[in-house]
Amino acid sequence: MTAKVSIIIGSESDLDLANKCGDVLKTINIDYSINVFSAHRTPDLLHDHIQRSEEGGTEIYIAIAGLAAHLAGSIASKTVKPVIGIPGDGGPLNGFDSLLSTVQMPKGIPVATVAVGSAGAANAGYLAAQILSLKYKEIAESLISIRESNKKQVQETNKKLSDS
Repeated sequence: MTAKVSIIIGSESDLDLANKCGDVLKTINIDYSINVFSAHRTPDLLHDHIQRSEEGGTEIYIAIAGLAAHLAGSIASKTVKPVIGIPGDGGPLNGFDSLLSTVQMPKGIPVATVAVGSAGAANAGYLAAQILSLKYKEIAESLISIRESNKKQVQETNKKLSDS
């Protein structure tokens, strides 16, 4: 399988969220890279990275940024590949500003936005896998297996609770 995801973070402070997303992708055997580019400080480098990534076979972008989180939108403006935005959970507004910056995109430049912070980081990995499962059967099979495992965990917890 050659599915490729490019995770782009706005700053080093977003690395924990990138790693959480990467852990999900790794579990499903999806190749990914993590790079740091700022929509505001290094837009030319970001655009060059997008071009090189697409030449290298990247199929989905995941952007993680906080505060004035324009990273996902900047990526979406330069590609027709799916872009998933994860609003960072830091700053004085605890991610609310990031959420609004990520989700409010103009018509024709969509960004799929997941939850703020850690849950969003995991769900971005799962959403990328779901998109890729349209093309790669083995990814679909992995997702089904993960959901079955989650179901069993809930059943086991209920059994423990009813036995006590």
